[in-house]
Amino acid sequence: MKINLTKLLKLSALFCLFAIPATMAEDDGSALETYNRAMFSFNTTVDDYVMKPVAKGYRAATNDFIRERVHNFFENLREPASAINHTLQGNLIDSGKSIGRFAINTTLGLLGTFDVAGGWGLTKNKTGFDATLAKWCVPDGPFIVLPFLGPSTPRNTVGLAGDALANPTYWADYYATFGKDWEKYSFYYGLTALGFISLREENLEFLDNLTATSVDVYGTIKSAFIQNRLKLNACSSVNEEPASYDFDFDDEDFED
Repeated sequence: MKINLTKLLKLSALFCLFAIPATMAEDDGSALETYNRAMFSFNTTVDDYVMKPVAKGYRAATNDFIRERVHNFFENLREPASAINHTLQGNLIDSGKSIGRFAINTTLGLLGTFDVAGGWGLTKNKTGFDATLAKWCVPDGPFIVLPFLGPSTPRNTVGLAGDALANPTYWADYYATFGKDWEKYSFYYGLTALGFISLREENLEFLDNLTATSVDVYGTIKSAFIQNRLKLNACSSVNEEPASYDFDFDDEDFED
């Protein structure tokens, strides 16, 4: 099945418009509880039988040095999205820093596998389209669990789609084949899969501990996610992207 991210963004935007009536703007997802728990169970099953074993295999086949290089590579791919959204939020200095980080780390940092810019004082300051929408006073909407991607909200869903369109590999693939049947030859989806595997590997112990210590894992994750979203309330001045709980695939960053 072919997936066109431009169409995905449009569909996500429509979903956002229809899913956030004023009476549900700050709902905690109670109206969607049955669906959410069923989807969470589905995601957990996929994670148990696919993502977790693959993540463990990835860890066994690599070492800390390689995994850090992979992590840095995907973090670098998020810099263009940060630059664009810092600009949309009116933070031109931070936008310039993100552009500088991407240029330096992509070249001198060997495609971003080494954070050279960080050593030169250009510290990372991630943000995304979700944070931009929050600053534009777009309400978050109800809590919802997405297939594979995990906990989200309508605004966060649109944000994820927007950030995906800012991924350099997406456009590199598209223009390399002049937009024709590019999915057949693209490494974009392969890189995206690797990004999910890398993220899942980083959270192996965390999720194991969460599962072992929580009576209701869904309730725990939902509560943590909603609390985390408070940092991005509509019209908030907070520009940093919140920590992601999209790990039961399940970004995010990635949200790529």
